[in-house]
Amino acid sequence: MNFNLSEQQRMLQKAAKDFASKLIKPQAAEIDASGQFPFELAKEIGKRGYQGLPYPTEYGGGGAGYFGYALALEQLCQVSMTVGAIMAINTVPQEAIIRFGSEEQKKRLLAPLARGEKLGGIAFTEAETGSDPQAITTTSKKSGDGYIINGQKQFVALAPAANLTLVFAKGEGKGLNALVIDTASEGYNVREPCQTMGLKGLGTSVVYLDDVRVPGENLLGEEGQGFDILREAISLGRLGAAVEGVAVAQAALDIAIDYAKQRKAMGKPIAKLPTIQWHLAEMASRIEAARLLVYRAAFARDQGPDIKYESSLAKLFASRIAVEVTDMAMQVGGSYGTMTTMPLERLYRDAKMTEIYVGISEIQRNIIAERLIE
Repeated sequence: MNFNLSEQQRMLQKAAKDFASKLIKPQAAEIDASGQFPFELAKEIGKRGYQGLPYPTEYGGGGAGYFGYALALEQLCQVSMTVGAIMAINTVPQEAIIRFGSEEQKKRLLAPLARGEKLGGIAFTEAETGSDPQAITTTSKKSGDGYIINGQKQFVALAPAANLTLVFAKGEGKGLNALVIDTASEGYNVREPCQTMGLKGLGTSVVYLDDVRVPGENLLGEEGQGFDILREAISLGRLGAAVEGVAVAQAALDIAIDYAKQRKAMGKPIAKLPTIQWHLAEMASRIEAARLLVYRAAFARDQGPDIKYESSLAKLFASRIAVEVTDMAMQVGGSYGTMTTMPLERLYRDAKMTEIYVGISEIQRNIIAERLIE
């Protein structure tokens, strides 16, 4: 694995950093404070080609691969994890379509998502059953040449803005079905928002599905193959969450360094104090280790094999160091770090979310352990 960036990758990284600095950063605090979904920034992500970065140009993508995707996503998330997560979550339905969709589905469903013309989400988790595929209660019953969907989904991100949602529902036989639903369909209702401690403004909501009719041509893969599709697609979601963890940790370290250089105690910057230096050095070493795991997972996806193991490793470690590093940055910042008007407090809350969403850490440990003992 060679992580020396090509000229094209450096340009992609710089362009993403400039976009984040000029357009996202001025709005980051307000998005968190208001909890309102940033519709205009979501459109900008699409217009600038970030929505379909990993995917082939023939399907409307940017052709940058998964490594290029990780490089760009990290820059956005350093400024606002919420805005970066819009880009990351949208790739999950795209990944399902590119891996399991027919050629016709790739052109009809993937291309508009990759080009940024539409926004896509995913609906799997349920209020009573969590993320247990065996306990899913949402149903998909055949009706003519299509399906009728009934059920309720919890924690559906991007819900107010998504045009297409990848929904997992119990089939009439064994297993789950994976269906792409047009959110303008009758019976698809976005209900109350889910108020979470971090990732505010992501539009996470409860969605009701009341006799939603879905054409048969929107079934991905075969009937009953839904869980396999989920496991494959969600591994990219975990890679995205791992990138977010690294980005939040890096942002916290940058703030801690700046503060330590400016804050004085006993006539000199606290950056000269050994205890502060130990914090900074520990933060940097953990971030670099997590970043390497993330890059390894992205590199592996570019080579073709599944990354269930690699993405779980990256998410487990990166989410943990995100929490640990933001905690250490708060210690460096002292009382100033706890102020709600300062970005560290937001980073601290967002960091915890990386341990929870797209599969809690305990699930990642199960996936890793299964590979180790198989």
